[in-house]
Amino acid sequence: MTPDFAKKLLQEGNERFCRNLQRNHDLLQQVNETRDGQWPFAAVLSCIDSRTSAELIFDQGLGDIFSVRIAGNFVNDDILGSLEFSCKIAGAKLIVVLGHTRCGAIMGACDDVELGHLTGLLRNIRPAVEAVREPEDPALRSSRNAEFVEAVARAHVGRVVESIPERSSVLEELRLAGAIDVVGAVYDVSNGRVEFL
Repeated sequence: MTPDFAKKLLQEGNERFCRNLQRNHDLLQQVNETRDGQWPFAAVLSCIDSRTSAELIFDQGLGDIFSVRIAGNFVNDDILGSLEFSCKIAGAKLIVVLGHTRCGAIMGACDDVELGHLTGLLRNIRPAVEAVREPEDPALRSSRNAEFVEAVARAHVGRVVESIPERSSVLEELRLAGAIDVVGAVYDVSNGRVEFL
């Protein structure tokens, strides 16, 4: 298993998902096969959005991928630790930062929403909002502008991809050795397609 092959498996799985040709997963057999251990080939950091289940959209079964989910698909120390475990200890070869279209967390960051603990969570996305320079008109820099929201979602994925090896020496060492790769992707909730960036 290589990082490139892991990515290819995910791309093929998403193609099956989009064509409604998913593999027949014998889940009970997979439970039996994984009861003594797990060897997932990839870790997917995605949003909690109910439409973005990585196992489903990449047509993977039990034990195939690690799924790390948090609103807005950002990293913090706990998530970095989870990704370090995924790759260094369990042997995953690929980290995918999976954003998606029409993301509520991205929209909330665009609108500067303040609500309890959500306020702090959205601060993790605000740098991507600031990084998107167009449009300059403040009236067009909100969740009502779908193009702006999508630009922020893509910028955010790119920033998270860059930050993972910057913030984790464990993952950077693996990446430099060619043992893993860290890539970004965006899932389109309107058609089921994943675009790797």
